[in-house]
Amino acid sequence: MHSYPYTITISSEKGGVGKTTLATNLAIYLKAMREDLPVTLFSFDNHFTIDKMFELQKREEGVPDVHELLMGAKAREVVQTGQYGVGYIRSSTELGDIHERFKGPMSLTRMLAESGISGIVIIDTRPDLNILTQNALYAADRVLIPVKDLPSLENCKNIFALFDQRGIDKKSLALIPCLIDSRIKFDGIFKDQKTLLRAIAVNRGYRCLDTYISKSPKVESLNTNPDGKIYPILTHARGTEVHSQFMEISRDILRSFDATKETRACLYHTWLLEKEAHKKESYLARLEGLAERCLICGALLADHSDDRSFYFETSDRAARGFLHGYCVSKMLCSALYGLQEQDPSFDAAKALVAEKAARSVSLLLPRISSEESRLDYRQFSMNGEQLLQKNVDMPGFEAGEFNGIHDRLYLLLNEALAGFEGALRQESWLAVYPVDPVNPEAVLHEDSYRSVHRLQKLLSEAILTF
Repeated sequence: MHSYPYTITISSEKGGVGKTTLATNLAIYLKAMREDLPVTLFSFDNHFTIDKMFELQKREEGVPDVHELLMGAKAREVVQTGQYGVGYIRSSTELGDIHERFKGPMSLTRMLAESGISGIVIIDTRPDLNILTQNALYAADRVLIPVKDLPSLENCKNIFALFDQRGIDKKSLALIPCLIDSRIKFDGIFKDQKTLLRAIAVNRGYRCLDTYISKSPKVESLNTNPDGKIYPILTHARGTEVHSQFMEISRDILRSFDATKETRACLYHTWLLEKEAHKKESYLARLEGLAERCLICGALLADHSDDRSFYFETSDRAARGFLHGYCVSKMLCSALYGLQEQDPSFDAAKALVAEKAARSVSLLLPRISSEESRLDYRQFSMNGEQLLQKNVDMPGFEAGEFNGIHDRLYLLLNEALAGFEGALRQESWLAVYPVDPVNPEAVLHEDSYRSVHRLQKLLSEAILTF
């Protein structure tokens, strides 16, 4: 049975609001309250607090860390069992090169969906909204946003705006007042710090947890002491108000965890499977619509499947299929240079044509009028940049005559672009794409075929500007 994690992201653009204290201690409390529940923790920050709190032995070189996870390493290879039974992934200072890999907002969601990690995952983020933080936010079933003052509350709007931009339900977002000094009192209806922060949050439409985390000198001392260690609240500050507050937060998280039938990672993985199934159906449909023959030589492609080096598609998508590489190179050699196979320079010209055609897209646009029949032939790079344009006269084409030089060209145009009563379909044209002859059908896979459509659009625009 596939395992999917329930993900909690701790995030705030404001530093010093207690994100890491919340993340690390929450992991310990959840594990203590439910010993059989896997709890895994990692951080995108580089202060190594998680490592100092959970590592059982001194950090060694070469041990996998969060950088390896984000580069695609399997979760089982990077998750370490740490103190208090909490699983953790070592932190890293080498996350600068990760941003290129994580251009998409759902990259981390996919990684977690395919990680095999179960139970609860807690992600501690940096105090900014870089692409890694955004990925952590979108992957979360619960987002806890610590606020301790008005500046940190003001920064919350950027997180909520991100969810609005992506059309993601904001019900996973919740503010939690942190580092609240109970000695601060106000006159009037808002008697203390937490009441004021909650009132402002609710007025702005933000959801706020009922509980909060108090400022405590005892808790602060757990991070700075002569031993140089970081101690958890559960074992070293049980007599404080913060201990009971973490108990309440943990109960709330566990209630939410138990009530969640399908986590965000699970839903995303289900969507991926459905998307892959749709891609497969589309791919099979595209295979069914292909021409059975090479339109130049007329041979059945099933019987002569070697050297299917080109894929063709008309602008109206009425005709699609594969062409033999040697047929295309011979056709272009004759059409562009007026050479026949018995000419001494034919082989050299064919080799040159084949080399260029294998690196570019060929566009064939017949321009038929009462005065003339000619072919507007162009070559484009795979990025849509025009490399070559040449007009080729087609004598006898309208009358259906062959002249020995353009025979292959005439066959291709008639087979691909002919409409009713033998006339060519008006304003239609043909594009020929190089493909891998070992696996030509790969051009019909979703991503590759999307590139074909993008190029088709660029070619259409190029024709309109002629």
